[in-house]
Amino acid sequence: MRPFLQNFLRSNTFALSRPFSTGPAVQRYTFEPFGPEETPYWQRLKPWQDVTHEQFLSHEWQVNKTPKGPEKLLDFLEQIVPAKITDSRPGCREPIATRKAFLLDIQEGIKAAPMAVRLTPHLLSIANWESPFDDPIVRQFIPLKSNLVPDHPMATFDSLDEKKYSPVIDLVHRYPDRVLFLATGTCPSYCRFCTRSYAIGASTETVQKTLPRPGRAKWTTMLNYVEETPVVRDVVVSGGDSYTLHPEHMTFIGDRLLGMDHMKCFRIAARGLSFCPMRIIDPSDSWSESLIDLSDRGRQSDKGVVLHTHFNHPAEINWVTRRAMRYLFRRGVTVRNQTVLLRGVNDNVETMSTLIRSLADLHVKPYYVYQMDMVKGVEDLRTPLSTVLELESQITGTITGFDLPKFVVDLPGGGGKRPASTYDTYDKETGVSTFRAPGIAGDRVFTYYDPLPNA
Repeated sequence: MRPFLQNFLRSNTFALSRPFSTGPAVQRYTFEPFGPEETPYWQRLKPWQDVTHEQFLSHEWQVNKTPKGPEKLLDFLEQIVPAKITDSRPGCREPIATRKAFLLDIQEGIKAAPMAVRLTPHLLSIANWESPFDDPIVRQFIPLKSNLVPDHPMATFDSLDEKKYSPVIDLVHRYPDRVLFLATGTCPSYCRFCTRSYAIGASTETVQKTLPRPGRAKWTTMLNYVEETPVVRDVVVSGGDSYTLHPEHMTFIGDRLLGMDHMKCFRIAARGLSFCPMRIIDPSDSWSESLIDLSDRGRQSDKGVVLHTHFNHPAEINWVTRRAMRYLFRRGVTVRNQTVLLRGVNDNVETMSTLIRSLADLHVKPYYVYQMDMVKGVEDLRTPLSTVLELESQITGTITGFDLPKFVVDLPGGGGKRPASTYDTYDKETGVSTFRAPGIAGDRVFTYYDPLPNA
């Protein structure tokens, strides 16, 4: 048995000599033997039939085996998609029933997509390739030409007007006491509906991008702004996905924030817990150690350090995810979830309720359910405002109050997050709703538009 696997199955504690200078060493995750339900789910895919637990649960392996670029992804899908597939989309005029037609649909969809396409081996392994049109993973991450519909005339690539509120490059200061710190421009996987499709990931045929460029010099400039702006008490470290930050870099940013007297809390935003949960419990990787250390030192300083993650469907949660979430809970890390409401993914009471309960049972606080932003290229995923209002109405009272997320709209044009039910006007016939955000924008009126009827 190889040494790494021996360590996986032993009950000793993994310790790491700290790569940074302050605070005590944090113990690594201790693996218990795998239970009968913790099966190698990836082995149902032909290319990974012989991949062991040791390999698949390695973050380095996940990164190295992620298909990079459309050609490599299509080559991989050629190996795993069945020759015959099910297309049960209602009202579909020309069902796609073969692998060849499905891959062509993806190829044409990629040409029209604002986001690059990337899925980790974990995501590729939990997707249902026999019925991909019904699968919530495929729908979130892979553009299909046959699903695309024309953009709403009011849709933009920067629907929240983030660039307008950037006093320093890659730092957004919209709310008086909070800033958004865009530390990186990459993610382990790319969501089709990313609100920063104008900047995140590789350029596509439809969008030329200028990525946030990570680096200590740039971060220092951003941190200096925060330090020199004492009204700021809360920072969201995001991107991209903070999961892609090197642990030492995350600690560098966190150390500076913890050292500011006026800073009361900061949040590390990472969907990586959905994309690649094994990084949290990989004893050869120190990302979770850095997170736990920052959380511990924040608590000692009476400052909150919180992980904000992003799950949209119960299918994203499996036994690896559960191990990772339980580990973070046992180590005292507060985790909150932000969900985006997506048509054909989670826009029904049963799915959304199951997701909320599943997260709460794993001590992940359901924080927000977002009405999808009005970004270009993904109109097939957007729902009308009436859907989020109905979900809130139906779910409220069926789930304990402290586990109930806020159902919100992030207002186009920079009005910030508002409870969806606080609209000033909403005409369901025209699909036009108006909101005000007096705390940050006075009497200015912000308008949200439902998808057009033919979308």
